[in-house]
Amino acid sequence: MKKFFKGFVYAFDGIVICIREERNFRFHLAVAFHLFAYMPFFDLTGAEICILIMLCGLVISLEAVNTAIERAVDSTGEFNTAAGAAKDAAAGAVLIAAITAVVCGVIILWQPCAFVAILGFFVKYPWAIVVQIAILASWIWFIFRN
Repeated sequence: MKKFFKGFVYAFDGIVICIREERNFRFHLAVAFHLFAYMPFFDLTGAEICILIMLCGLVISLEAVNTAIERAVDSTGEFNTAAGAAKDAAAGAVLIAAITAVVCGVIILWQPCAFVAILGFFVKYPWAIVVQIAILASWIWFIFRN
């Protein structure tokens, strides 16, 4: 039983490493955060919400797998064309998933009335613009920090 719970500790450690050290992982987290923050403005079915959650999870998970492959390959300390190809393929998998997520997101979220509602929210609550700018600045720092 102790080994079982220890596995969760290792998994969370891996997530923390990705957050701390991988810029693209942080970028995907920021995008997912904003998607979920604005989701209430959209008229979405339960299935559409599940699809968006799964796509975010897929992209973020693949980014973690890409990180694992990069670390394993880099740990050898030697250049190897097969290892380089493995790293490129893993990065390509993330890119394919991200493009797929964006296309599906546009299809699901293309609701002009929702965009009008978001604009209306900012007109009604101008202080929210300042908050949004502060959040955006925080995300930029979070994503691009060393």
